[in-house]
Amino acid sequence: MTHSPYYRLKDVDPSSVCWTTGFWAEKFDLCRKTIIPNMRHAMDVPENGAVFKNFYVAAGLEEGTHMGRYWSDGDCYKWLEAVAHVYGVTGDEELDRVMDELIEVIGKAQAPDGYLSTQIQLTDKGRWQNLHHHELYNMGHLMTAASIHHRVTGKNNLLDIAKKVAEYLYAVFQPRPPQLAHFGFNPSNIMGMVELYRATGDARYLELAGIFVEMRGSAPGGSDLNQDHVPLRRETEAVGHAVTATYLYCGATDVYAETGERALLEALERIWVDMTTRKMYITGGIGALHHGVSRRGDPVHEAFGLEYQLPNATAYNETCANIGNAMWNWRMLRTAGEAKYADVMELVLYNSMLSAVSIDGKSFFYTDPLRWYGSEHRLLSQDAPSRWYTFNCYCCPPQVARCISWLHEWACSLSDEGVWVNLYGGNKLETKLADGSPITLSQETSYPWEGLIKITIQEKTKCAVMLRIPAWAEGAQIKINGEMTDVNAKPETYAKLEREWSSNDTIELLLPMDVRLVRAHPRVEEALNQVAILRGPVVYCLESVDLPNNIDISKIHIPRNVHLTPRHNQNLLGGVTVLEGEARLVHEDEWKGELYRKISDASTEPIWITLIPYYAWANRGISKMTVWMPVC
Repeated sequence: MTHSPYYRLKDVDPSSVCWTTGFWAEKFDLCRKTIIPNMRHAMDVPENGAVFKNFYVAAGLEEGTHMGRYWSDGDCYKWLEAVAHVYGVTGDEELDRVMDELIEVIGKAQAPDGYLSTQIQLTDKGRWQNLHHHELYNMGHLMTAASIHHRVTGKNNLLDIAKKVAEYLYAVFQPRPPQLAHFGFNPSNIMGMVELYRATGDARYLELAGIFVEMRGSAPGGSDLNQDHVPLRRETEAVGHAVTATYLYCGATDVYAETGERALLEALERIWVDMTTRKMYITGGIGALHHGVSRRGDPVHEAFGLEYQLPNATAYNETCANIGNAMWNWRMLRTAGEAKYADVMELVLYNSMLSAVSIDGKSFFYTDPLRWYGSEHRLLSQDAPSRWYTFNCYCCPPQVARCISWLHEWACSLSDEGVWVNLYGGNKLETKLADGSPITLSQETSYPWEGLIKITIQEKTKCAVMLRIPAWAEGAQIKINGEMTDVNAKPETYAKLEREWSSNDTIELLLPMDVRLVRAHPRVEEALNQVAILRGPVVYCLESVDLPNNIDISKIHIPRNVHLTPRHNQNLLGGVTVLEGEARLVHEDEWKGELYRKISDASTEPIWITLIPYYAWANRGISKMTVWMPVC
């Protein structure tokens, strides 16, 4: 997106930045060595929701029938995209070979007219008969994967397949046939079309992306479920299926980045305010409801609730939607360079994205609730008592893989002013500024466990370095070459350091990592008189594994003046900082056959508790867990 005219912040080249040490370097290494290869094996299991075999059957290379879900193809493309991102950093020739082998099969599976969706090609279903067949979802992820693959390899083999798909879609949808007004359900096709436009320069692809945006709400009979009840430009709230919503908002932001249409951006800004101030969990998770009804009366599932409707034990919070939230905020960040978008992006990454994957990188969650009742928990749609290796709906694992694999590209951005540091973690950026002069930045930090970030500028240059100051970082300080500066490090802004830099100049950013007790808006009934505990960008939880066997987590109350001490334990849960301190254990009779009870005095006693990062829960067997705890 380097040349997108209406993005204030421009992307760095994928090969110019990489994680070196610390938290995200470890996660990238896990993705490369464990998540991606294990996921490939899982996608060869016939019972899994996404399988590669469909392409081999459609290509005439193997016998069989269609397996998995209607959106299996798209999830395979997401895996392929993750591999491409990793290849862009490592240059691993084996990954290149694997991609080429699969691309050859995908090409053979494609119909002569460009159509490619194996769930239709291998069955008796007709094309474009049902939006829930997910044809556009599959093709959209193909176009995105192809654009990324072309960007990092320079090859055209997957790009040529995607162009044939795009030309087919242009012929079908550009005339705006009335019978297709409500297609499709999950609009990865909008992002895919814009990516393909950026990769090829073919303006038809951008035109069609705009048409797909305009189709939402353009005809009677649409539903809030897939944001099709009213036109996007008139929308005032985040509504419906949370994955289809964030995919739509991502695609529309991409269209804005190329066209500069203010009405589109203004609608997205309205929706963003509604989502982040009324409908988003403290973990960055979105999509509160397994099933429900929208404010306009449409049945919805896997969806946003009403304002402040944020249940904990029944929170859906699909992993794909949470990551979609981060993807959208990454795009909104580039439109304006405002730190509030990066804050939401980071909140998701450390919490409701990472909670989906086990510490060993081999198993996954689909839903990400904030309260769990252990073996007694009532399982709703897509819930599971523990993370799984294969699943009947496998869209979330490759979403996690591609997210972790591309995060190095989110770490820094460029503008005419200089370099913007969006994410903190050990990394190295080697690129050119807008005037063509070279710049190399290296970042050293133990963030998110510690708040000291050291950045070294390795060449003499003149530019601004913008450091994101998170909204929680009251009292942040900045030093240059060991000397305190008077730069305004205001929370939820970018602090601008502009000067002529000498070789090996150092910047030190110190973010205060105080433990914070946070309460919810009083209309969030499920969190009333409770607190959540955060430190830096990390949300913490209480897990039953860390309590005596006979103590239930519901009996633990948090004093308002609690003192919680951080302690790093490199041997726990892959290496985490826990919070330890004294809470109160409330003694009362067990609830047996009662729904209500007269309030009475209850004795309390001190109890030592250990809180772990929310993302690391459920890695030590089936347990009880809570993010929100009663305050006393």
